[in-house]
Formats: sequence, structure tokens, C-alpha cells
Amino acid sequence: MNKESINKDLFSIRLKEAMIARNIIQADLVKQTGISKGAISQYISGAFLPKQDNTYILANILNIDEAWLMGHDVPMERTRSNEMTSNIIPIKSKKVPLLGEIVAGESKYTDENFQYFIDAEENINVDYCIKVVDDSMINARIFNGDIVFIREQLDVEDGEIAAVLIDDEITLKRVYKMPGRVQLRPENLSYEPINITEGEGKKVKILGKAVAFQSKVR
Repeated sequence: MNKESINKDLFSIRLKEAMIARNIIQADLVKQTGISKGAISQYISGAFLPKQDNTYILANILNIDEAWLMGHDVPMERTRSNEMTSNIIPIKSKKVPLLGEIVAGESKYTDENFQYFIDAEENINVDYCIKVVDDSMINARIFNGDIVFIREQLDVEDGEIAAVLIDDEITLKRVYKMPGRVQLRPENLSYEPINITEGEGKKVKILGKAVAFQSKVR
């Protein structure tokens, strides 16, 4: 048995132990964390080890030490150092469904099977988010791996960044509407604009406007 299997098994054991201690069932975890039922089932069964963000969410909801949940030799109960101090103003957040991965350069089909959720500020007006897996929007500070939050709307102003459906593919670009055509313009000179003319036979639909993004410090 490899180390990853041991970690998954130990995570499963401790997750079930914490659920019993807190009198929380699987349905409660799904509702309170925003993590899908399928993902929670995999964590409980030991079939899959969650990423760090979901581990934190689970530990927070169960009010247990995240390191303990991950299998470290520490107490299950949180210590004072893990608790929020009184002089810190909490940021209220909400769960936003992650639509999947979107290739900002070459377009990639993305289905609407929401498996994961991302935390966003409570006052941000968005409907879902997407993960970019290309570098065609880097001059707009949107990099490979960034999470972009989308507000559903059928149109945007010229020059605004939008998620656009082309036939059955989605791309993230600046939108420019011209007589007889639409141009989807990247923010990277290494990529060519996408020009779609009337009568070309392609189905083009603006899905929503990009209103915010999460990015790593670079």
C-alpha cells in the first residue's frame, strides 16, 4: 500500500470520527460545505483525498483541527491559535459553483456538471466561476490556473471580457461587435483574434460577463 492510499484511508477514518463526534451526517456536510454529494462520498469511503481548500472547508464546518484531519499527530480539537481573534474582521463569503476548466486560448468544451464550489465574497454578484487553463489573457492579469467569476448575461459592452459559447466550445475573450461580425480578442500578442462573421454557420452566444477573478501571488 503506497503513502497516498494510507493518507486517503486515514483521512476517511478521521472524517468519519469527526462526523460522529459532531453528530453530523453526510447530507449535513453537503448542505453546509457546498461540496457535492459525490465528492463527500469519495472522501468518506477513502476513495479520494480532497484538495487543501476542501480539507479546510470540512475542518471548519466540523470545528476540528485541519492538521488532525489530514492525519498528523495533533489533537482533534482546535487550539486557540487556530481560532479567529476578536480584532480580525471576518470576510463573509458564499459558495459559487465551479463550471470546470476553460481554455482561454483555444476554447475547450466545458459541461455544466458542478462538482466543486469556490468561496467568493458575499457581495459579489456572480452565478458561477471557471478555471482558466491557458495564457491568452495574461495582459488582463488572468493567468493559467486563475478562477474567473462570471455573471450570466446575454450581452456585454465592447471591450468587456466575457465567457462566449462558440458552437459547443467556451472561450474567455474581450468582445467587440462590428458590422457583420464579432471579434473575440485575446490579451496576449501570441494569439490571434477570433473573427466570426454572419453567415459563417457558427453559433455564437455570450454566456456572461467576467466580473472578478482569484489569482495566486506572482
